[in-house]
Amino acid sequence: MTSESTEPARTAANGTGYDITQLAGVFEHHFTWTSAFERNTHRYARHAAISDPETGRSWTYSELGAVTGQLVEGLRRAGVGVGDLVGYQLMNRPEFAFLYVAAQGLRAVSSPMNFRLSPGETAHILDESKPVVFVYEREQASAVAQALEIAAHKPAVVAGVGEGELLPGSIAFEDLLVAGAPSFRAPADGSVWDESSRLYTSGTTGMPKAVPLTSLNETLSAHDVIMAFPLASTDKTMNMSPWFHRGGNYCAGPNPALFVGAEVVCLRRFDEGVVLSAVQESKLTYVIGAPTNLERLADEQDAHPRDLSSLRGIVTMGAPLEKAAAIRYQQTLNPRLMNGYGTTEAFWNTFLRPEDLPEFAGSAGRACIDDDVAVVHVYEDRFANPDDTVPKDGKTVGEVIMRTVKAGYAYTDAARTAEKFRDGWMYPGDLATWDGNEIVTIVGRKDDMLISGGENVHPVQVEEALAAHPSVADSIVTGLADEQWGEVVVAYVRLKPGHPHPDAQSLANELDAHCRADVDLADFKRPRRYAFVDELPYTATGKKQHFILKKQAAEDAAAGVFLSPRR
Repeated sequence: MTSESTEPARTAANGTGYDITQLAGVFEHHFTWTSAFERNTHRYARHAAISDPETGRSWTYSELGAVTGQLVEGLRRAGVGVGDLVGYQLMNRPEFAFLYVAAQGLRAVSSPMNFRLSPGETAHILDESKPVVFVYEREQASAVAQALEIAAHKPAVVAGVGEGELLPGSIAFEDLLVAGAPSFRAPADGSVWDESSRLYTSGTTGMPKAVPLTSLNETLSAHDVIMAFPLASTDKTMNMSPWFHRGGNYCAGPNPALFVGAEVVCLRRFDEGVVLSAVQESKLTYVIGAPTNLERLADEQDAHPRDLSSLRGIVTMGAPLEKAAAIRYQQTLNPRLMNGYGTTEAFWNTFLRPEDLPEFAGSAGRACIDDDVAVVHVYEDRFANPDDTVPKDGKTVGEVIMRTVKAGYAYTDAARTAEKFRDGWMYPGDLATWDGNEIVTIVGRKDDMLISGGENVHPVQVEEALAAHPSVADSIVTGLADEQWGEVVVAYVRLKPGHPHPDAQSLANELDAHCRADVDLADFKRPRRYAFVDELPYTATGKKQHFILKKQAAEDAAAGVFLSPRR
């Protein structure tokens, strides 16, 4: 057999002369995410692909191939071409998945945005990404209109999805679908090196940053999930976290589920009763969300038990699983509980497996199968080399770094890229310890660390201590400027509903005694002030936003919000 390829011959890198030209071509052009999806449109033609309980709509893989083919043609007619960006600000609905697939069908870039952003933040992304087409939730038309007015960039086509106001000059999403268009086909000239998605960080430290990913990242992210869960074509998944984030779409959302031939069940807004009823009635096999979601699921299951026997596992991301909480979720919801640690840039890089619990609850687990993870020393003026590791003693704090094929290794800003990436390693700014089993435990962010009396205090350690108190639902610990100590430790505490609480001062005294009695918490880390709040700031994926309360603490102190414990 001869090849008519015009590509120059390639031989094995180690000099054996073995001709790898055809293998390299297959890898580059047919190992794309879209190639896998196209296979499923005929391989699993009659299998359910997406269902939307809120509207009663559903699509088989054959039907999904048809509608995404119609959207490919509609986007093409709207002016979307190779390398152009398709922006969309949608909840977890079928149209999100349609756009994710169809943009890649044109070798364009799929770019989902957080639907909870302020108009100014949305405008910032519009001006930076310059989408040719922008798709929005019609029920959020007022905020979208403000964003479009603020933004200098004006998308060529703006389309609205769902019920609600259709903005002047925009079209209904359905008008982007071209009847009679051929079913979806992976681009013949597509490459694993195409930029296929552009995500935006969830904002733990400020304005979102653009994070480009390649089609190879798409494929290898799907592979990781398929192996870790494991996920198969017989599975049915529901994300309680939003798909616009890496931990949503890529953790049993459309990315791995449509890659492997599983069914995705949409959930626009989290409601613990709706989720548990869906498990019972639709026989879901995996549900995915933040630890805060699991707490509400467990409360609901205790109050109104459902049949959860179809579940093969529950996966959480965004925050560590504390030991008491992990044991409760295993007993109340499902014993196969898993937790991934990662970032928008690199997906998850460590994974806490069911067999790791409850012994290693509170940790982030070990490195994922294709990843290298190390905990290295922290220097103010330079990156530590990957071999400059801290002792594996479970005590010494360093920065966790990772080398992974799931990262794109760049932002759209070269200066930001230099701050995070070096020689194939990502330096995310998270502080951690590791032990002799290479179990990694995240203790906080470099940005969140506070210094009290010359001693480093990592908020996560204090928050874990507070979480062991029966009245505490969650907390955020930060620093308040102090003339004597530099900073004093303060805690914002959200209490569990339904638990009897004394008055606020008595509760502050009780929490102080609780922290004093904790043998693992040094006295200098003990909070000196408490504020009891109804809500704490989180990102859309459940990560705590310490920086918000750090900025707010001085104002709260001046307003008399904090209580000092009395002994």
